[in-house]
Amino acid sequence: AAAAKAPVKKNPKVANVSVQLEMKALWDEFNQLGTEMIVTKAGRRMFPTFQVKIFGMDPMADYMLLMDFVPVDDKRYRQGAFPSRRYAFHSSSWLVAGKADPATPGRVHYHPDSPAKGAQWMKQIVSFDKLKLTNNLLDDNGHIILNSMHRYQPRFHVVYVDPRKDSEKYAEENFKTFVFEETRFTAVTAYQNHRITQLKIASNPFAKGFRDCDPEDWPRNHRPGALPLMSAFARSRNPVSSPAHQNGTEKDAAESRREFEREAGGTALHQAEAAHQQLMSRVLSPALPGGGGGLVPLAGAG
Repeated sequence: AAAAKAPVKKNPKVANVSVQLEMKALWDEFNQLGTEMIVTKAGRRMFPTFQVKIFGMDPMADYMLLMDFVPVDDKRYRQGAFPSRRYAFHSSSWLVAGKADPATPGRVHYHPDSPAKGAQWMKQIVSFDKLKLTNNLLDDNGHIILNSMHRYQPRFHVVYVDPRKDSEKYAEENFKTFVFEETRFTAVTAYQNHRITQLKIASNPFAKGFRDCDPEDWPRNHRPGALPLMSAFARSRNPVSSPAHQNGTEKDAAESRREFEREAGGTALHQAEAAHQQLMSRVLSPALPGGGGGLVPLAGAG
């Protein structure tokens, strides 16, 4: 039998990087219930927001941060028996409905402050609060495209921007991938588990007006939105923002509040293993025109 391919030795610029998931206790709480994330044609922000604290970067080196989403399995799901109109978590569960739908276009989401120095990334919590999920296969806004009723695993990637002119040769060495299993979720167009709805309302800062009533009085189609999230890398290459900006500008907050209010008002809302081994992302190559503006395909994820 052919010998297994030796693992790629990572560049020291990324080999020593470690990442801590923020709000882990909240993610764990959602995960125990079976996290659901809303996908819409226009794009929906995630809640909880994916946030991390980063350690071990070279303070003077440039890094890009990005995320992608890979299928957990090759299945499509549906809900189990509904004893009443309201979803009853104790007597309903996700059932396999068949093979997964055709794979959606593979996209990555670059943090809008990429690239930035390691010192800037490490000085504060990094929040992916601009990222949006959509089920629109023809989306032209750069949102992450997912199939509803499928399960996904978010992945976080740290990419070292190699200043060498032939940096594309070292693409596989220059990134490191982090996976937090507690962040996996089922993509839905409306929340199926009323306990997920309750927890989102209880923990979403834009859901204050819905906490004064009895949780059992919340309509099943109350679907809290999320904290502010992001779009395309090419739009911005600013240095890492201040912590206030990092957690969302006033405009983002207002938009999120409106989004939540619309949802709470009842608006209608395989390559599995191969996919896990491939990073559908691109890395800046200083060798290309534009002083690092070129894009070069990046190899499989570790």
